[in-house]
Amino acid sequence: MPASDAFRARWIEDTAERFRAIKAQADAALAQVTDDEFFRSPAAQSNSLAVLVKHMAGNLRSRWTDWLTTDGEKPDRGRDAEFGIDATDTRESLMSAWERGWRLVFDALDALAPADLERTVTVRGEAYTIEGAVSRQLAHAASHGGQIVYVAKLLRDVGWRTLSISRGESDRFNREMRERQERQRSGAQAS
Repeated sequence: MPASDAFRARWIEDTAERFRAIKAQADAALAQVTDDEFFRSPAAQSNSLAVLVKHMAGNLRSRWTDWLTTDGEKPDRGRDAEFGIDATDTRESLMSAWERGWRLVFDALDALAPADLERTVTVRGEAYTIEGAVSRQLAHAASHGGQIVYVAKLLRDVGWRTLSISRGESDRFNREMRERQERQRSGAQAS
């Protein structure tokens, strides 16, 4: 049974919200590090934040540029080069590429119509449903977004400002959420 257009529209909205949340959390982590930390690799075989940003920017550009009509692995990508930093890679240039890549994601999702979910796209010549291709990208972004948060937290150490519920604060947070929901229900019933 095909999904309804309302369901498809909600799926698109929910997916875009997830991408926005991943970007927001990564941005908040990146904002906490110095330029030196941005380029520092926490271990010999680990990626620096700069490399993670460069790789994600390249991946997002490749996957989301003309994504409905061209293969998601663009011939000019140069994926292997994304894992190295050279003299032209400044924090400003890498963050600019990061922003351009994310803009492509949000523009593509904002333009996606429920009927588009019946289409297929290709990545490296392999066919994917739209849902499959988008879910693949969501997983990739979440994986690297989590790495960015972890590496930034590792580098900042005691200077880190948590991006979620602080340790020991779960009960208080849950109580406040329940109270907020109760106030919303009470307000809705009063209307």
